Amino acid sequence: MDGAAAPMQKKRVTITDVARHAGVSVAAVSKVLRNAYGVSPAMRDKVQAAIAELGYRPHAAARGMRGRTYTIGVLLDNVRNAFFADILDGIRDELRTSEYTMLIGAAGFEPEEQARTIRSMVDRQMDGLVLIAPGTPRDEILTTAASTPTVVIGHHDAADSHDSVVDADDVGAGLVVDHLVSLGHRDIALVSAPGTKANRWRRTPEIVLSDGYLEAMERHGLTDHARVHHAAYSDDGGFKAGMTLLTADRPPTAVMTGADVAALGIYRAAHELGLRIPEDLSLVGYNNTALAALAPVQLTSVDQAGHTMGSTAARMLIERVEGRRDRAMRNTMTPRLVVRGSTAAPRGR
Repeated sequence: MDGAAAPMQKKRVTITDVARHAGVSVAAVSKVLRNAYGVSPAMRDKVQAAIAELGYRPHAAARGMRGRTYTIGVLLDNVRNAFFADILDGIRDELRTSEYTMLIGAAGFEPEEQARTIRSMVDRQMDGLVLIAPGTPRDEILTTAASTPTVVIGHHDAADSHDSVVDADDVGAGLVVDHLVSLGHRDIALVSAPGTKANRWRRTPEIVLSDGYLEAMERHGLTDHARVHHAAYSDDGGFKAGMTLLTADRPPTAVMTGADVAALGIYRAAHELGLRIPEDLSLVGYNNTALAALAPVQLTSVDQAGHTMGSTAARMLIERVEGRRDRAMRNTMTPRLVVRGSTAAPRGR
């Protein structure tokens, strides 16, 4: 040694150093680096200034790991809706022989909670999204789908940026009305989810179902008897709807709902009011879930092939993720009516 000091090796700047320098979290720095959704301009400027001052460069190996994650995010609003289980089974079965894993986000009914869940899925770099009847504003879904392969299940609005899997809900409603009219019913009510105009979806399942119901009632000359009651697709929503409809001055002799889970709530309301099904009230569900076939219930319901909807959505999504297709597609299920013991001719006929 000649006594000269050895040059000090400069320590590599890490993402933690950037976060500390900028006074933000490591997660915030990561979001800026990935250009993730939801970063404010002020936050972006602060992090970028720290990166420039420290001379930070992302590690090459870390950049290489930011490829495909082999995860598929699935958004749903209510884990208690048995129809979603059919869809999830279809997605799982389609992915079973692939490298992809399904991760579920049960976000509830609030649009903002759903939007937050979608953003979290995108931030975690999931390869694609399956959104089941999302309540998130349509503009936000279109923005997300422009950068992340997305399949929307349920909504009938066409789009160039995402694939769609839908049921012909208007046809399904017509099948129910035709069946009930053939039994002699005229006072037929529909219980449908309320939806919201604020999210800018024009052709949600409940809108298409309601349109089909009203058209079928008009076709049979029963426009004056048509009633659409809005309630959440849940047992509690159905129960409240049933209590309102069945205690009205002119209660319906038959009720159809947009979901089996709501029909079961109406079933409970009828029981509390001392009404028998189908002797005093005919009841029809939608989705033909496993609950509909239970011996004590025997619910007449519309089958919209939930398992097939799920498997089709998964197959379409993987095609987009793997670059085998770049044009949006739409797949429509054909509904069929499954008649069981919850419908019969009205009393006195």
